[in-house]
Amino acid sequence: MASLYIVGTPIGNLGDITFRALETFKAADVIACEDTRHTLELLTHFGIRKPLVSCRAQNEEKSAEKIVDLLKSGKNVAYASDAGTPGISDPGALLAGIVRDAGFAVVPVPGPSALTALVSVAGAGGKTLVFEGFLSPSPGKRRRRLKELLSSGDAVILYESPFRLLKLLGDLADIDSERRIVIGRELTKLHEEIIDGTATELRDEFASRESIKGECAVFVSGVKKIKLSDKSADN
Repeated sequence: MASLYIVGTPIGNLGDITFRALETFKAADVIACEDTRHTLELLTHFGIRKPLVSCRAQNEEKSAEKIVDLLKSGKNVAYASDAGTPGISDPGALLAGIVRDAGFAVVPVPGPSALTALVSVAGAGGKTLVFEGFLSPSPGKRRRRLKELLSSGDAVILYESPFRLLKLLGDLADIDSERRIVIGRELTKLHEEIIDGTATELRDEFASRESIKGECAVFVSGVKKIKLSDKSADN
C-alpha cells in the first residue's frame, strides 16, 4: 500500500537536510509541498526532479483529497512545508489526518525545526515546555493569551515575525519585565543571531535598531507557579 511521508526540511541552512529526507524525496512518486517554487529550489539544489503538487494552508483540504487519490492509485507521496517540520506552525497536520482517516500510512521523516533549535541553546527549560507558535495579531487577544501563558509558570516558545517582535516584547515587558527571554533570529542562516536578557532589556535592544529582519523564535523562561498582576490594561 502506498504511503504519505511527512518530511522535515532545513529551516535555513541546506546542510541540515537529512540523508533520509533526500532518499525519501528520490523514492517518492510525487512531492506535495506548501510552495512549489520554494520546494523546487530545494530539490534542484540536490539534483532531484519529481512532479510537484501544491498543498498550502489555503487549499490544504482540497489538495488532501487529490493526494488521497494519488495514494489510491498506488503512488507514494512525500510532503514538505517551506521550512522545518510540517505541522509545526506550518501546513501538514490537516493533510496527515485526512490521509490517515482514508486508511493510508503516514510516515514521519524527522527534520529541523526552529522550536527544537532554540530550546537546545536556551540553557533553561524544566519539565514542561509550552509551544504556542504564533500569537494573535490582535493586541488585546495577544496580551490576554500572554498573561495566561506566563501565569502558568512554565517555559514557553513563541514564533513571531520581525514586524511584530517589538509589540510582543513590549507586552512581555509590561506583564513581567524581569522574565528571562532568549530570541533566535534567522536561525541556521547566514545572519543567525541568538540573544538573551530580560523582557525589558530585549525590548530596548530591538527598539534601538534601525530595522529588524528575519523570522524569530522566542523562548520565555519558566518560573514557579505564580499569579501575575495586571500591570496595564488590555488593549
